[in-house]
Amino acid sequence: MTAPYRAAITGLGAYLPEKILTNFDIEKIVETSDEWIRTRTGIRERHVAAPDQSSSDLALPAAQEAIKNAGLTARDIDLIIVATVSPDMLFPSTACYLQAKLGASCGAFDMAAACSGFPYAVAVAEGFVKSGLYKNVLVVGAEAITKFINWKDRSTCVLFGDGAGAAVISRSKDGHGLLASNLGADGNESKILQIPAGGSMIPPSEESVRNGLHFLRMAGPELFKIAVKTMEQAVREVLKHENLEVKDIHCLIPHQANHRILEAVANRLELPLEKIFINVDRYGNMSSASTAVALYEAVKTGVIKKGDYVVLVAFGGGLTWAANLIKW
Repeated sequence: MTAPYRAAITGLGAYLPEKILTNFDIEKIVETSDEWIRTRTGIRERHVAAPDQSSSDLALPAAQEAIKNAGLTARDIDLIIVATVSPDMLFPSTACYLQAKLGASCGAFDMAAACSGFPYAVAVAEGFVKSGLYKNVLVVGAEAITKFINWKDRSTCVLFGDGAGAAVISRSKDGHGLLASNLGADGNESKILQIPAGGSMIPPSEESVRNGLHFLRMAGPELFKIAVKTMEQAVREVLKHENLEVKDIHCLIPHQANHRILEAVANRLELPLEKIFINVDRYGNMSSASTAVALYEAVKTGVIKKGDYVVLVAFGGGLTWAANLIKW
């Protein structure tokens, strides 16, 4: 049976914290250099949340912009999904805090798929809209991830930044919108990228804090290989759903983790680098906010035009990976 509705992104928004931390600033914190960071990651600078800014604070202006651009008000939103692994607190959800700040009256929940969070949440929102259950769903990728970074660990502190991106997903009956999604996970590889403590497995304690278990930990070389492989596979699978080929992609919006990863994915897909939207140099890895902010910028700058085939793709802790195929 054909679904009565198609889901489409009808509004986008983004927010980056005011403070910018350059590679030269990081040189003063840890033993590294601008050249070392740029040549290995492609990152020049990143935005960092203020001490009093939580993830819901970053999410608010991004959400407000997306709602406005969709021609709606907060009261028109039927559901809020916030993708984050740096929530305001374990509970209530960051989505509930955002709902209150927006003045919305609807269901709200968080989704934790790490850097894959935004594509995961888009797929979930699509299901709610296509089923006819909800008319307008707000999806936000919001991270204050630098608050969980060990600034003495040069292998991770140079990589991450904070920010938020938002999308309103609404009913659409024309030929445009979300065409397919592909979600994947492999919990056997969970130790490659994680924040070990803070949950029920390792509750907060004096010992856990002393051992730095509340900071993000990553096995970079292992993650690189899996990231490239899974993102390539996710892109191919989501295209297969619509009998499309890689050459049909007008713009690939990948998770902005590392320029070398993006180059490797392009090579494996045999996709020209100019078809890949890249902003990792300005923002670093913003986890679930990365693909959301990149999509926002690609649309705002005219890189993506009506009728284009767009693919969002990401990988993250879990390990997780996801892709969305969109006809803009």
